[in-house]
Amino acid sequence: MKKILARGAAALAAASLTLLSPIASAQAAVTADHAGMTWTVAGKGSDGTVHVGSDSVTDAYNGDTPATASLPVLCLRITNAPVPAGITPTFYIGWARGTVAATPPVQGTALTSRAVADALCAQYYGEGWRTAEFHDGRYGANLEGSGGWAFWAHGYLPENTRFWTAINDTNANPWS
Repeated sequence: MKKILARGAAALAAASLTLLSPIASAQAAVTADHAGMTWTVAGKGSDGTVHVGSDSVTDAYNGDTPATASLPVLCLRITNAPVPAGITPTFYIGWARGTVAATPPVQGTALTSRAVADALCAQYYGEGWRTAEFHDGRYGANLEGSGGWAFWAHGYLPENTRFWTAINDTNANPWS
């Protein structure tokens, strides 16, 4: 009787694995498929600052670039750096209080969550780095306001390049 039960349990376990394997394969093959919002370099300062943000291609509501595209992720590390002389932060072009950098190009389909995008920034640049977000620009007397659309930060980025950039209040990310 024990032998029959053991064989029955083994058969049930094998059948369960067979039934679950398509689910496990589907979960392992999860990809992002939504168009993502992208930004570009809008200007550079002579002091090692860069102005990044939206342009006529950017769609902050639906995403503007198919997830099948390979682009760098725009990364940010907030250091609470003071606003440099010559930059006056506004709602539409704020100060990000830190440094930006870009990862090597990555296909948007690999950006299955904000955590995955943040992890890429940390992988390439270290602790404290994360994906830059649409609202990272700050303005006001003590930088108490959070704006959108663009910001200044320290850093050097390639010109004529689009960057995956996160947005937290619309579905314009590859993972949305």
